[in-house]
Amino acid sequence: MSWLRALKETARSGLTIERRRLEPLVALRGAAGLALVIGISFLLFGPVTAVGSAFGAFQAAIATFQRSWRPRPVLALVSGASLAVSTFVGYLTVTHTVLFLALLVLWTFAAGMAWAAGPTGGIIAGSNVAIMLVTVTLPTSVADAALHALTIAFGGLVQAALIVLFPVRRWGAQRDALADALAAEADYARRLRDDPVAPFDPVPLMTARSAAAVTPRQARNRPADLHGARGVAERLRPVLASLADPALGVPAEGPERYWVWEILGSAGSLLDSASRAVRHGDPVQLEETALSVLKSPDTDVILTGPPRRAADRLVSLLADVVEIAEGTGTDDRTPGEPLVPHRRRPTLLKLVPVVYRSVRREMRRGSMILRHAERVTAVAAAGYVIGTALPLGHGYWAPMTAVMVMRPEFTQTYSRSVARFLGTVVGVAVAGAVVQAAPAVGVSALLAVVSAGLMYLLMRTGYAVGQVCASAYVVFLLGMAGDDWSQNVVERVVLTLLGGLLAMLAYAVYPAWETPRLRDRLAGWVTTDGRYAATVLDRYADPSSRSLDEVRAALLTTREARMVWQEALERAQLEPVRHRGISRTSAADAQDALAQFGRVAMLMEAHLPAASATPVPEAAELSDALRLATEEGAKAVRERRVPDWEPVRAALARQAGAQGPPPDSFVRNGAILLLRALEDFSRALEISSGRA
Repeated sequence: MSWLRALKETARSGLTIERRRLEPLVALRGAAGLALVIGISFLLFGPVTAVGSAFGAFQAAIATFQRSWRPRPVLALVSGASLAVSTFVGYLTVTHTVLFLALLVLWTFAAGMAWAAGPTGGIIAGSNVAIMLVTVTLPTSVADAALHALTIAFGGLVQAALIVLFPVRRWGAQRDALADALAAEADYARRLRDDPVAPFDPVPLMTARSAAAVTPRQARNRPADLHGARGVAERLRPVLASLADPALGVPAEGPERYWVWEILGSAGSLLDSASRAVRHGDPVQLEETALSVLKSPDTDVILTGPPRRAADRLVSLLADVVEIAEGTGTDDRTPGEPLVPHRRRPTLLKLVPVVYRSVRREMRRGSMILRHAERVTAVAAAGYVIGTALPLGHGYWAPMTAVMVMRPEFTQTYSRSVARFLGTVVGVAVAGAVVQAAPAVGVSALLAVVSAGLMYLLMRTGYAVGQVCASAYVVFLLGMAGDDWSQNVVERVVLTLLGGLLAMLAYAVYPAWETPRLRDRLAGWVTTDGRYAATVLDRYADPSSRSLDEVRAALLTTREARMVWQEALERAQLEPVRHRGISRTSAADAQDALAQFGRVAMLMEAHLPAASATPVPEAAELSDALRLATEEGAKAVRERRVPDWEPVRAALARQAGAQGPPPDSFVRNGAILLLRALEDFSRALEISSGRA
C-alpha cells in the first residue's frame, strides 16, 4: 500500500463514528464524581487547586472505561495515585529545564514500556505523562504541589467510592463477554445448517476465558450464572461441528441430515435464550419447539454411531448451559480437568513480578514495545523542547498530544493523530469562544463537568468525538484557573498539530512494521496447529497415559497463535509497506487452510476416546509425522520456501500397505483431511512465491 493510500485509510478510520451501546448511568456517575471533587476543592482551596483535583478525577474515571477485567474501583485508585505521584515529582523539577526533561524522558519511556503489561496499563501510564505536563504548571510552591497531588489522589478515591456505592451493571463486562460467547455458539449452530464446514472465530471464547479469571475477592462475590457456562460453551463447539460435518458425521443428504438440521436450529435457539438471560441476569425463556426437538426420541432412531453420540452429548451440554444460566449449575471444568473454584487473576501486589517479567521480555532488539517506548520518548522530549522554545506559550500541548496519540502500531498512531487534531480544533474553538463570551468561573466549572460527562458517554463511539469533548474540558478547566483563552486558541491548535506531526514523523523514521513479521506469525500458527493435532492423535494412540489437560493446553496455544496472526494481518493491510513474499490473496488462502486444519483436529477432539478405550497404535506414527512435518513446514515458511508434507504422506502410505488388521477408519480419515488442509496451505504459499 502506498503512503498516500495508507494515510487516507488511517485518517478515515480515525474519523469513523460507530453506533455503540451507550451507558448513560456510568457516564453520569463519572461526571458526578468530577463535579463533587471540583466543588469540594474549590470551596476549600480555590480554583487553581480545583483544576488539579479535577484532572485526577477525570483521569480516574477514564481509567474505569478501559477494557479490563479488574475491579473498576482498583483502576480508579491506581490511576489517581500514579497521577498524583507523577505531578508532585514533576513539579519538583519543572523549574530546572534540563532536570525536568530528564524526568520526562524517564517517565515517558516507562509509560511506553507499560504496554508490555497490556493496553490498559499502557493507556493509563501514557495519560499520566500527558496530564502531568499540564498539572505541573499549576502549583506555585512545593507545599502547593503537595496539596495538588493530594487532591488529585482524592479525585481517584472519590471515583472509586462512587463505583462501590452506586454500582451500575455490576459484573456487566463479564456478563457481556460470556453472553457474546454463547451468542457466537448460537450463530455457529445456525450457520452449520447451511454450511456444514462453516468457520468459527474463537475470539468470543477467548474473551470469555479472559473475563472468567477473577481475584479471590471477586470469586467470593461472583454470581452463580457466571460460574461454569464458559467451560460448557468451549465443549459445545467441537460437538456442533462434529454433528454437522459430512466427512466425519452424517451424510450430506438424507433423513439424517434433515434431523441434524433441526437439532442445530434448536440448539441455536436455546443458546440465544441462555445468552440473553446471562447478559441481563434474567431467567431463561426457552422455546417449547426447540425443547421438543432436542428431547425427541427420534434422535435414537434416525442417528447412529458417532453422530448419535454427538447428539446425545449436545443435549447434555445444552442442559448444563440452561442450569448454569439459571444459577443452579456449579461445574466449571472440561472433562478430565480437576474441579477448581475459579480461574485465578493475580492481585495488584502479585501482578508486580508478572509485569516485571513482561517488561524484561520486551527489552530486546526488534521488540515493538521497546521501539514504541524509544519513539514516544524521543517525540515527547523533542515536543517539549520545541514547544517551550516557540513564542506561543503553553508549549506542553505539543508533547501532550504526541504522548496521547502514539501507539505501538502504525494504524492507531496515524488515525489518532488526525482525529485528535480535528477534535482539538473543534473543541478548543467552541470552548474558547464560550469562555471568552462568559468568563465566569462557575460557568467554566459547570461546562467542564458537562464536557467530561459527554466524553464518558460518547468516547466509545469514536476517538474524534471524544477529543472534541476532552479538548473543551481542558479549555474550560484552565479557564477556571484564570488563563486568558482569547489569546491562546490558535496557539493550542498549532501546538496540537505540531505534536501530531512529530508523532507521525517519528513512526515514519523509526517504524515497527508488522508486514515483515507476517511470515513469522504464520509459521508460529503452523507450529501450534501441528502440535494441537498431534496431541489429539496422541490421545488416540494411548488413551490411558494422555491427559485431556494436554489437549486443552495445545488448543489454547494454537488459538493464541491464530489471534496473533489475524491481528498482525489486519495491521499489515494498512501499512505503507510492500508485501515481503506473501500477498493478500495468499495470506487469506493460507489462513483458510490452517483454519480448516484446526477444524479437523477439533472434530477429532470431539470424539476422543475414554481412558479405558482400546489404543490406536497407528495414531502414534501419524502424530510423530505431523509434529515433524509442521515444524519443518514452519521453518520453510520463515525461509520463504513452500512447505512439503512428505512425512505425513509417507506415514499414511505405510499404514495403507501394512499387513495385519486395517487401521482405524476414523483416525485415518481425520489424518487424510489434515493432510489435504496442509496441501491447500502449500498451494497458497506457492502462488505467493511465484509472485514474489
